[in-house]
Amino acid sequence: MADSSGQAEIRGIDIDKLAKGFADEASLLKQFVTKSSTKAREIRWYQKTSGFLDSTDTTAITLSQIANVSERSLPVVVEQSWTRNTSYVKKFFVESPTISDEDIKDSDIDILATNVRDLVRAVANQVDIRIYSVIIEAAAATPTTPNPTNTLTTAAVADGWDDVVTGNPIKDIMTGNRKIRAQGYDTSSIVLYINPIEHENLLNYLINVKGSSIPQFSSEKVKSGVLMELLGNRVVVSQNATTDYALQFIPQRSATWKSFMPITSVVMSDPGVGKKIRVWEEGECLLTDPKSVHQITDTAV
Repeated sequence: MADSSGQAEIRGIDIDKLAKGFADEASLLKQFVTKSSTKAREIRWYQKTSGFLDSTDTTAITLSQIANVSERSLPVVVEQSWTRNTSYVKKFFVESPTISDEDIKDSDIDILATNVRDLVRAVANQVDIRIYSVIIEAAAATPTTPNPTNTLTTAAVADGWDDVVTGNPIKDIMTGNRKIRAQGYDTSSIVLYINPIEHENLLNYLINVKGSSIPQFSSEKVKSGVLMELLGNRVVVSQNATTDYALQFIPQRSATWKSFMPITSVVMSDPGVGKKIRVWEEGECLLTDPKSVHQITDTAV
């Protein structure tokens, strides 16, 4: 028997609530970027040049002309610059097959709830990958391969984090902190976003290789089981992160997610036959502060 309109509306509200809850669980990177809405699918935005304003070096004059100005001299003229960019909203869209009324009614598992959960996680995961792709400046054909052009980069020391003899992830992370700080950013809350392989190598280095030389570190981290913060970096582990790279960025500063349509689910009923679930989200990520992003390359050899 097909549901009445009243029952269908109630079920639609419940599923929409499930969608929001599951999306928050599945998405990692979105919580670390600034979120705002856009009313148009074409987004025009401006990127301010990073760093401190200073005078331009000229022949034989390389020191700042702002400092130590003589009496009655005219001030040096400096100004900020911006780069104009245009981005376009992307749609993330998926649906289930038709689920028969009979399956909904007598299946041992909750067919609707299970499909909502997994469809929403599928959309949220692709949004997560898109945010990662923009931050690492990946090419469209290889969305999870870093291709840094404006962001900061450093090659890992020696043979990478998996080399227990010559690798030095602490030095690599500190180098990233220094380079981001040199651009004028606060580095007290950097996110270190890495693949489980890099996480494994990092923990191995800290606990087995250097644990004895870091007071209380080895025993305390083994007890907790999770590495939460290191050198002012909050360590976030995701399968979406590309192995052989480590990404550092400033949360709520480096990038912005512009939402055109929030994640939404709809149940479409075919009376007497069944129901179909659709889930979608529309938006785009903007890399607003590329010089607050640092990528450590060649972490595994």
